[in-house]
Amino acid sequence: MSSITGMLPLVLMFVVLYFVMIRPQMRKQKEHRAMIEALAKGDEVATAGGLLGKVTKLAEAYLTLEIAPGVEVQLQRSAIVQVLPKGAINTSK
Repeated sequence: MSSITGMLPLVLMFVVLYFVMIRPQMRKQKEHRAMIEALAKGDEVATAGGLLGKVTKLAEAYLTLEIAPGVEVQLQRSAIVQVLPKGAINTSK
């Protein structure tokens, strides 16, 4: 009985750790994966490096982003951190 009582605080700490840290992180990863899979041509996005642009081409692991008129860069899909609302970026300067 005393061994179970001694393990109870450790088990309780693991349960709290799971609900406070691990579960929210797994949910966030799942949402990011769904966002990346839902990318479409013409979406305006922000990258992890701070670039803003419009998706012009999509491949399985990479995409092409137009960051200025006539300037395109190729990025990994995982570099996208946010899909912006349509018209958020004004690239016609």
